Amino acid sequence: MGNCWERLGPQKNTYVRVSLPAVCFVWQIAMIILFGVFIRYDKESDAHWAEYKKKNNLTNIDNDFYFRYPSFQDVHVMIFVGFGFLMTFLKRYSYGAVGFNFLIASFGLQWALLMQGWFHSLDLTTGKISIGIESLINADFCCAGSLIAFGALLGKVSPVQLMVVTLFGVTLFAVEEYIILDLLHCRDAGGSMVIHCFGGYYGLAISWVLYRPNLHQSKRLHGSIYHSDLFAMIGTLFLWMFWPSFNSAISDHGDGQHRAVINTYIALASSVLTAFAISSMSQKRGKVDMVHIQNASLAGAVAMGTAAEFMITPYGSLIVGFCMGIISTFGYLFVTPFLEKTFKLQDTCGIHNLHAVPGMLGGFIGAIVAATATEEVYSKEGLINTFDKEGKYANRDMGTQGGFQAAGTCVSIAFGLIGGAIVGFILKFPIWGDPADDHCFDDEAYWELPEEEEETLPPVLEYNNHMIHKGQDITESSFSVDQS
Repeated sequence: MGNCWERLGPQKNTYVRVSLPAVCFVWQIAMIILFGVFIRYDKESDAHWAEYKKKNNLTNIDNDFYFRYPSFQDVHVMIFVGFGFLMTFLKRYSYGAVGFNFLIASFGLQWALLMQGWFHSLDLTTGKISIGIESLINADFCCAGSLIAFGALLGKVSPVQLMVVTLFGVTLFAVEEYIILDLLHCRDAGGSMVIHCFGGYYGLAISWVLYRPNLHQSKRLHGSIYHSDLFAMIGTLFLWMFWPSFNSAISDHGDGQHRAVINTYIALASSVLTAFAISSMSQKRGKVDMVHIQNASLAGAVAMGTAAEFMITPYGSLIVGFCMGIISTFGYLFVTPFLEKTFKLQDTCGIHNLHAVPGMLGGFIGAIVAATATEEVYSKEGLINTFDKEGKYANRDMGTQGGFQAAGTCVSIAFGLIGGAIVGFILKFPIWGDPADDHCFDDEAYWELPEEEEETLPPVLEYNNHMIHKGQDITESSFSVDQS
């Protein structure tokens, strides 16, 4: 009888034939109008460059395009391929992972060019925003925060809700970035604070507000199969290979950018080994969980974002990667199930362990490295260049700089949690076409699917970091050696 009443009660309606086209058309038309009013080429992308370079005795090779475009290519691939494919682990949500990632990133980068332009490059005399190649990189960075949040909501929200998440996410990002980088004058080249910490806690707060008590009804789809994990590993490898470009893309030309690549490269390698080690130790027979490798192997790069261009030393980078691989894997093994059971926090991709915590720790690592910086290590000019000690910040001592770096991390956490909670309550209104509890993690709700032959593979492989019912190996083993 209870089941009968449940069927007769209010049902979710995933019909988005009106709402999705309306949002896409209206918001895109709004972008066209706003771009027409505000956006212009900067001096290095304008046709007047020919006159400018002649007047200033420059050549085309001095154009910032030739310095920044290789990094832009790598970051762009990470946003659309890396993030998209990393989320294809669910057995029936690959279209949604890649497709909706494509949708919200395409909208987000347009809105980001405007929001970041209003805060950072608006010419108050003309009222125009000048954009160039570095603007495109920053717009991709801005999108990354919303894509990270998408990971916590994967399979549980509609595309219209994701557009709303991106609209507010980009807006909040632009504000917190302005506070952290401009008002507090923090350094965060790779975005541990402004991207990963903010995006992680933003997505977690939304997911907490949108808690689904009956999500177990979709348990049959809340996991992966062999080929879905393989596709997700493709996303991991793209992210892993290009992350040195991500952390160095907007660093100062020369030693800062060079150092950021080296530090990130080393930290990534270190986190892979510890992720494999902890994953193997956690299983009774020492088998490795692919999901740990997909995610925890990247945690070193997330934590290295703030300190990437600092003189943290190569062995310091190895230590960061070493620790983050351990912390992230432990998070997938124990913290994610604990958060879901105790705090009702349903984190589909485990962004708490890959982005939120490593991003927060990366911000505090950057604060410590900044506070301990000395002229002996950096040189006087090196300190000025690395920490932009010019103008009103010329006399700021390094201990104070470290304090402001730590404060910047706290700002990103606050913006993520408070902003995410507000957006979550907006998304609770029953107007967005989100799926019912028994129809989550399924592309059929929003995509036309091809006919498939009858499935011959096991129905689902359950992973502890995505589902709380991991096989008994972890509980039985307690990191003990098999006695048989």
